[in-house]
Amino acid sequence: MILADKIIRLRKKNGWSQEELAEKMKVSRQAVSKWEGAQTIPELEKVLMLASLFGVTTDYLLRDEMEDEEFAEENSGASVRRVTLAQANAFLEWRESASVQIAVGTFLCIVAGLPLILLYAAAEVPASGISENMAGRVGLTALLMLVAVAVALFLFCEFKNAPFDFIGKEPFETEYGVTGMVRERQKAYQGTYVRYRVAGTCISILAPVPLLIGAFSENDLFAALMFAATVLLAGAGVAVLIISGVRQAGMQKLLAEGTSGLQENRRRHIRQSVAAVYWLMVAAVYFGWSFWTNDWGNTWVLWVVAGILFVAVMGLCSLLQEKK
Repeated sequence: MILADKIIRLRKKNGWSQEELAEKMKVSRQAVSKWEGAQTIPELEKVLMLASLFGVTTDYLLRDEMEDEEFAEENSGASVRRVTLAQANAFLEWRESASVQIAVGTFLCIVAGLPLILLYAAAEVPASGISENMAGRVGLTALLMLVAVAVALFLFCEFKNAPFDFIGKEPFETEYGVTGMVRERQKAYQGTYVRYRVAGTCISILAPVPLLIGAFSENDLFAALMFAATVLLAGAGVAVLIISGVRQAGMQKLLAEGTSGLQENRRRHIRQSVAAVYWLMVAAVYFGWSFWTNDWGNTWVLWVVAGILFVAVMGLCSLLQEKK
């Protein structure tokens, strides 16, 4: 039995049309038709994909004298999840909602220290009637409340994402029509994605402007307000970038069917873990330093330095992944 007949036999055994097989193989229907008509022979890469898709050995596909199917041992007990069209739509809708919640949680973490800083600055103004003790108590309470809300949002997102957690972490297959639907949605979203990225980047670049204006003022309260404006702009810029990035990443995960793209998803997960650990360490150092010196008016500089170093850390992480 020649390769063409084996492809037909295996395709029909799985109940797939030529269009469905073509979609899974990332080729045109005409290419599959030519394979089955013995007009062309698939490239070695495609033969390997066919063997993996059908769960048979390459020897069975390439050796004409082998009539009986020889299943690959590594696939004989494997169970690959299938993502239906309804699941794919539910996943993308959830990513849209989650992008906003994650962005809000991140924004709250960024601005959590502002009440404390502003209250300490106001305490320096006698007319405000705010003492340093009051500023510390109220500011810390506000900080903890904002962080608590942010953590609650993150935990809620983690809980809601549980049914889709396997997407991007293990190989999976998609039913007919899923890839086409995702590509259409990605194409429709492309313009919005570009606008969000441009807006978020521009806001982040302009964020230091109020801080620079406040640096030339001798009024501590005004300088604190300008710093607050910088933090708010930076938080807004990051939030916009997160909204666009989470939605785009959701579509990319669905398109990374099987093992193709799984490595990149793992790399992205590692970068996200590194970022989370990095900012937790920065927060720990900031609070430790601030409580030790009781100099809350100056220790905020740590966040500026941390933001600059963060770019270098993520760049180094990507470089090490590429070398690996």
